[in-house]
Amino acid sequence: MDHASRISLLQNEAAAFEKAVRTALDPGGPAPLVPSCPGWSVSDLVGHLGGVHRYLIRILRERLTQAPDPSDLSLYGLPSAPGELAAWPLPDRAPSLGPAPQGLTAWFAEGARGLADLFRELGPDVPVWTWAPERTSGFWLRMQTIELALHRWDAQSVAGAAAPLDPALAADAVAQTFEVMAPARRGWRTAPPGRGERYRFRLVDGPESWTVVFAGDAVRLEPDSTEPVDVEATGSASDLALFLWGRLPDTALQVTGDPTRLQHYFTLVPPV
Repeated sequence: MDHASRISLLQNEAAAFEKAVRTALDPGGPAPLVPSCPGWSVSDLVGHLGGVHRYLIRILRERLTQAPDPSDLSLYGLPSAPGELAAWPLPDRAPSLGPAPQGLTAWFAEGARGLADLFRELGPDVPVWTWAPERTSGFWLRMQTIELALHRWDAQSVAGAAAPLDPALAADAVAQTFEVMAPARRGWRTAPPGRGERYRFRLVDGPESWTVVFAGDAVRLEPDSTEPVDVEATGSASDLALFLWGRLPDTALQVTGDPTRLQHYFTLVPPV
């Protein structure tokens, strides 16, 4: 997927997320909990995503090669009015169950627009700090487009049925899970060494399949492999991405082989 296509998807998902949040939040009423994000309300979901966007705006705008201090509240463009700031959904206050601050959703939308504008200005190859081996502006665009789509799904789920992820974006999210997130999660959390466990994830709405092998500390992809695996899970790109990100159960997929091995995947790749 090219840079311009990702920016377009980022903007589409931001608009859909904003609409879903406005639907889920009853003005003056309590903020509902988000079932797919335990311990978070809709306000916390908006605060988290908007805060990430503002944090990245600082990194990208200043071409930072070291991480800024996330506890520095000046990064986030928070309101100055004491009453509004007191009600703002900050991470250490979750779940924020009271009425959402009046400017919360507009604050998110402004940050999402600013982030998209910066990605368009910079292109994909500007060196900046990331938490991964790839340290480019393009890394953050890929990461944030996927994260925004997932949280759009979360927000839509609060008020009713959530729309599936865009097929091309979802397929990219599946690939990114194995290329980036699985190795990172194994480093962030305690995970047992791989013993040669072999998994295959196959699309029903595209030609792609991914064979993933866990060996020691390594997560190894075997492109186009036809070798036997312990378990194979088949589904739409959206369902596979949502399963790998802990949003859907394995009953949403067609599973062949040992189903207990599929659940063991989340021991090898701990959720975050």
